[in-house]
Amino acid sequence: MKKVFLCEYIHPEAYKLLKAHTEIIREWDRLGEADGLINRNLSISRVWMERAENLKVIGVHGTGVDGVDMAAAADLGIQVFSVPHRNSQSVAEMNVALMLALGRKLLMADRMIRQGSVDVSALRGMEFSGKVLGLIGIGDISRRTAKICRDGFGMRVIGWSRHLGADGVAEPGIEIRKSMDEVFEEADVIMPGLDLTEETKGLIGKKQFEKMKPGALLINTSRGAVLEEKALYEALRTGEIGGAACDVFTEEPVTAENPLLHLENFIAAPHLGANTEEALKNVGMAVVRELLERLDIQTNEGYRE
Repeated sequence: MKKVFLCEYIHPEAYKLLKAHTEIIREWDRLGEADGLINRNLSISRVWMERAENLKVIGVHGTGVDGVDMAAAADLGIQVFSVPHRNSQSVAEMNVALMLALGRKLLMADRMIRQGSVDVSALRGMEFSGKVLGLIGIGDISRRTAKICRDGFGMRVIGWSRHLGADGVAEPGIEIRKSMDEVFEEADVIMPGLDLTEETKGLIGKKQFEKMKPGALLINTSRGAVLEEKALYEALRTGEIGGAACDVFTEEPVTAENPLLHLENFIAAPHLGANTEEALKNVGMAVVRELLERLDIQTNEGYRE
């Protein structure tokens, strides 16, 4: 029976399927026995892969493969795959949840009530009907977020993507802009939807924050390192922008030492975008099925998984 190293928790149904067809190992001193590996949030380096001398396949429990040393995997002949789009709806809903919490100052209101001193004048919020949502990157999550905001709140949606030409490619319900700067200048709410690559690392910084409208909001559930956090801190501290909410950070898990956490106009979440029952099941089953297929393991579900 082939062996799979499981780095972190996966949904119970996915675990059940994996256990039915492989031996699951969790002990680090047995890493060298693994034929396959499922990873969620850990960084998989060349050292890891060299220790796993039997490793043939790495499955990423999620969308991005930026946590895996892809050059090392190629050198060592290890296949790497991810399972995009299985958690898109949950992350889109997280975008909207953070937008509402930030725009209506819900966390500040909760703190005031708990402390026994409510200043309603400090809790004046933003109505989103008629506002402009700006998307930086237009993938599946961004499209789903656009639909919720457009159909549910009556927001106008604009966007820019590195993968669209200068003339823009038609996106239903999304007005394409020729440059990222145009989106920052026009939008009331900015939402990056970017993978982390050498091109996108630190893509959004001081220059972009200076272009935002006074009072505009920024929501990031994509990758922490696409933002320059020091520049974001200054823009929030000085009131240059209205507020920000991040579910992702350059260094995770985020700790109390991060200065952003000491700002009243900032909301933090610990990478919860895909942390729903539905998304965990969808992603977990997808990554297990594809791993079994790549390891040439037949299942009893009527087709090779």
